[in-house]
Amino acid sequence: MDYRELTGSREFVASMTHGADWRGQIEEFARREGIGAAVFFGLGTVQDAAIWYYDQDDEAYRETVFDEPLEVAACVGNISLDVDGEPFAHTHAVLSREDGTAIAGHLDAGETFIGELYVRTFEESLERVPDETTGGDLWAL
Repeated sequence: MDYRELTGSREFVASMTHGADWRGQIEEFARREGIGAAVFFGLGTVQDAAIWYYDQDDEAYRETVFDEPLEVAACVGNISLDVDGEPFAHTHAVLSREDGTAIAGHLDAGETFIGELYVRTFEESLERVPDETTGGDLWAL
């Protein structure tokens, strides 16, 4: 395991904008606030969620879109800078249907109905780079 110590710094709570993209709002917030590294937790509801699943054999994401109202039972993720230096919100979520069945994975997109977010930033930035072993983008530590 590679690791490095970071110093925690600012904390935010936010009410997300109805009708706007869930992950897109987090990335825009990070741009406005100059955030290069953070962790976040969220909850709420979304519509039209695009969930990605990483196919380990093909080393590629597979997308499934759920065109229905879904409860964001849990959302956790981190913010770091992509290879172009732009904020990327690596977002995982457990979404539930009206009957209580769950959908989970990488939340690529979803139209926010209700959303609340907690963000804790770090003073140092983290950059994501392609990993030769897995094909995924990981932190350059």
